[in-house]
Amino acid sequence: MLPSSCDTFVALPPSTKGQRIIFGKNSDRPCDEVQEVVYFPATDYSAGEKVECTYIEIEQVLHTYAVVLSKPAWLWGAEMGANEHQVCVGNEAVWGRESADGDEALLGMDLVRLALERANTAERAVDVITELLEKYGQGGSCMEDESGFTYHNSFLISDRTEAWLLETSGKYWAAERVEGYRNISNQYGITTKIDKEHPGMREYARSKGWWDGETQFNFATVYSFMTTARIEEAGNRYCEGKKLLEKSNGHITAEVMMDILRDKDSGINMEGMFMTTGSMVSVIPKDPDLPGVHYFTATPDPERSVFKPFIFVEHLKPLKETTSPSYGADDPVKKKPRFQSKPDRKHELFVKHELVAAIIDSHKERGKKITESMRQLEKEKMTEMEEHLSVGVEEPDFLVNLFSESVKEEIAVYGKR
Repeated sequence: MLPSSCDTFVALPPSTKGQRIIFGKNSDRPCDEVQEVVYFPATDYSAGEKVECTYIEIEQVLHTYAVVLSKPAWLWGAEMGANEHQVCVGNEAVWGRESADGDEALLGMDLVRLALERANTAERAVDVITELLEKYGQGGSCMEDESGFTYHNSFLISDRTEAWLLETSGKYWAAERVEGYRNISNQYGITTKIDKEHPGMREYARSKGWWDGETQFNFATVYSFMTTARIEEAGNRYCEGKKLLEKSNGHITAEVMMDILRDKDSGINMEGMFMTTGSMVSVIPKDPDLPGVHYFTATPDPERSVFKPFIFVEHLKPLKETTSPSYGADDPVKKKPRFQSKPDRKHELFVKHELVAAIIDSHKERGKKITESMRQLEKEKMTEMEEHLSVGVEEPDFLVNLFSESVKEEIAVYGKR
């Protein structure tokens, strides 16, 4: 098995239809890994408090923002998510000249969650991640086993007005403000347009003999190597993703983004030992009076999943149907040596979806009817959301259980099989 993972997309006006930013990501992870969708409210903390991330404890801030996250159930961080200020973040694994092997530190997925909890703009999220990288570093196994699967990280980050691409190599990094649309797929993509950078990044490259200090500095060329099959495969997905965005340039919508994430021919909807285990699409109007709508599947393979809507409002309840069991201090991830066993992490929706996916695979006609019903439910939800995206939220209390109610409707569709 050659681990490879994820494709992340963002499109800004004028490449989108209307004054909206569209963000999307497929999280490609081990096929037996459960991805949960969870909500955490904004919280105040006392000075000196700590927060326990996947492997290490770090200093907590005085206030964290409300977040909705799609995350592997075994770890603290997230593959992707959004916060109450409509900041969206997704990360990608990248490999380069600098070894990604090292001591346990912050995972890239921890940095996704920390950025969402602490940043009220996309550019501030860049600063949060890079400051934490400098202080704590990145490292540790990114899979729930002893394989030692490690990588550096790139991040695509958006808010109501702009988007940023941040790419890292150890503690060194470069960031580029995105124009139009952008997709990333497990390879460095920042070249000579660098809008922010680690102050020692160029000198470090020169000291390692990767750059002569005279030719124009190209981050991707200097920090990556382009010879492995892993990078080659990511390059193919990157090119296909870019083509799919180009095809809809000027009228990219949430539906277009969902279609891209469902595309199997391109490899973007990944199958096999590494597969798409969760997907996200966000629609963020530039108008601050209008809500962002964040769609999550919480199940594998978007082709046979329902994108369900979430809107930030007051008094939101926990998302029980997509929250995995918690094992606390007894979790094998928390005990050393780690990963000596794997507990059952399946949440309610995952269990129901697993049964239906088997029917779709083995009974063509029944499977077709179920899939059609799932698409119909999704279409109905998107039509409902269009009103909120156009005129705003008039009755926020009606949206407190929006995501959970949508999950229940999805489960009801399964029950009619």
